[in-house]
Amino acid sequence: MTKLHTLYSEYGQSPWIDNIRRDWLNDGTLQSLVDQGVRGVTSNPSIFAKAFATSSAYDQFLIGANVSDAEALFESLAANDVRDACDVLSAVHEASRDDVANGTRRYLDGFVSLEVSPRLARDTQGTIAAAKRLAVDVGRQNLMIKIPATKEGLPAVTEVLGAGINVNVTLIFSLERYDEVLTAWMAGLELARQNGHDIREIASVASFFVSRVDAAVDALLEPGDPRRGTTANAQVCAAYELYLYRISSDRAVDLLEGGAQVQRPLWASTSTKNPTYHDLLYVDWIVGDETVNTMPDATLEGVIDHGDFSRSLLLSVESIAAEANKLKALPHEISLRAVTDQLETNGVDSFVTSYEEVLATVREKIESSR
Repeated sequence: MTKLHTLYSEYGQSPWIDNIRRDWLNDGTLQSLVDQGVRGVTSNPSIFAKAFATSSAYDQFLIGANVSDAEALFESLAANDVRDACDVLSAVHEASRDDVANGTRRYLDGFVSLEVSPRLARDTQGTIAAAKRLAVDVGRQNLMIKIPATKEGLPAVTEVLGAGINVNVTLIFSLERYDEVLTAWMAGLELARQNGHDIREIASVASFFVSRVDAAVDALLEPGDPRRGTTANAQVCAAYELYLYRISSDRAVDLLEGGAQVQRPLWASTSTKNPTYHDLLYVDWIVGDETVNTMPDATLEGVIDHGDFSRSLLLSVESIAAEANKLKALPHEISLRAVTDQLETNGVDSFVTSYEEVLATVREKIESSR
C-alpha cells in the first residue's frame, strides 16, 4: 500500500498520471505505477511531443513507415499507445464497477485520455468527427476523448457524450467556463438517453487547470504580496463548491437517479511552478471526494514520498467557503476573468505548437529512413 492507495480509499480522490510513453508500456513501468495506486492516465500533445523527441521506442514504427501523411501516422501511434494503456488500466476499470454496484462510488475509474487534434479547438464539427473516429480506432471502454472547453468545444462535448462516448473536458481555467461545462455534460447525458444509450456507461471528467492560474496572477502582484500563490487553490475551492451545488440540482439528480455517473472535477497542471512554494501545493491542499488529480512524474513521486492529505482545503464546507472567498481579496485592477481567458488562449496555442512539433518529428524520421 502506498499513499496513492490512501488518497483514493480514505479521501475519495483518484490519482492519475499525466504522462504516457511507449517505453513505459514495453518495460512494465505503467503497470508498476498502477500497482502503486495510479488509477488513470492523461495525455496531451505536449506529452506526446516530448515522448517522440526523447524516446527511441517509436523508431521501429516510424523508420521505414510506408506512410506519407505524418498526422495520420502520429494519430495511429498515439491511438496504439492509448489502447495498450487502456489494457493496463482495465483491471482498475473493472474493479471500480464493484464500487458503483455497491453504492460506494458514483463513478467508474481506470480511464486513459486521448486528445483530439488541437487544430480543431475552434471547430465544433471537426472535433465531433475526430472524437468519434478516435473512439472507434482505440476501441476500449475505458478510453476518454479529451475535448477542449472552448466555446466551440462545448457543443462538441454535448454531442460526443450524446453518442455514448466518454469525455474528458480539458483546458478549463475559469469558474464561468466550468459552469458551462457542467451544463454541457448534463445536456450530453440527456441526449445520450434520448439516443438510446445506457447512461450508466458514460463517464466524464472536467479538467480544471490549477498552477498556471497562480503563475499568471502572481505576475500581476507585487513581490512579497501575501496573496501570491493563493489564487489557484482558492479558485479550486470555488469550483468544488460549484460542483457540489450543480450536482445536487434537480437536473443532475434526475440523471443520477437514472444511473448516470457524476462528472468528477479533475485538477490538472498540478506541478508547482514556483520553486519557493511547497512542491505539493496543488495536491495536498486540494484533496476532495469525487475528484481526480492528474500529476506529472515528479509530483506523483513526491506524493508517494511525503504527501499529507490532512491539510486539504476541501475537507469541510467551512474551509472550502473560506478559501473560495479569497478570490474577492484580489486587487480590483486584476480581472481574474481576463487572466483565465488569456490562459485558455495560451493553452490552446501551446498545444497546437506541441502538435506541430511532434508532426515535424514524425516527418523527419519518415524522411530520414528513405
